[in-house]
Amino acid sequence: MKRASDLKIRVRLRVAGVDEAGRGPLAGPVVAAAVILNPARPIRGLADSKALEHEERVRLAKLIRERALCYAVAWADVEEIDSINILQATMLAMRRALLGLAVPPQQVLVDGNRCPRVDDLGFECRHESVVKGDAKVPSISAASILAKTTRDALMCELDRRYPGFSLSGHKGYGTPSHVAALNSLGPCPLHRRSFAPVRSGGYVPEFDDAEIF
Repeated sequence: MKRASDLKIRVRLRVAGVDEAGRGPLAGPVVAAAVILNPARPIRGLADSKALEHEERVRLAKLIRERALCYAVAWADVEEIDSINILQATMLAMRRALLGLAVPPQQVLVDGNRCPRVDDLGFECRHESVVKGDAKVPSISAASILAKTTRDALMCELDRRYPGFSLSGHKGYGTPSHVAALNSLGPCPLHRRSFAPVRSGGYVPEFDDAEIF
């Protein structure tokens, strides 16, 4: 007869995956999502949003919204980015996403090497950062997909409000065409004036095409 102390009881925690989209662009908000997946309604094909084609991201985003136990998307706007810097604005967006969850998580897993502060959010939970978590942890993958598709759709909408910058194409990233438009037209209210290329003009930072498309 086994003693109770010898039994290994697996308790499934409510795990919220958290990720962001839009830290690197010269324009637009930084968006974060938090997702608690429902084990009873699995979603096949979850992966790092940057590794997926646009159509697949959109398809998966719809499934995530339908099947997740709960999810929330939030952002920090350009004024906040310029006021408190992009890192702190990203942490702020993540905190807002976690606060938006209808069900409190028991564990929070955040993509990258930093976690937002969670001890004052009104629920107790473990928290951990996971480097390349968007490719390793399904709930983080789901969050990356929601954050990316939400931000992409927002930038397409803002493109109509601020024509001339082709925001729907590059989503605010520092492509040569974007920097050329910035130098020609000057910054619009969406541009992050705390970013050197917006302040000085004429400089094209390194960027990853996969983050755009």
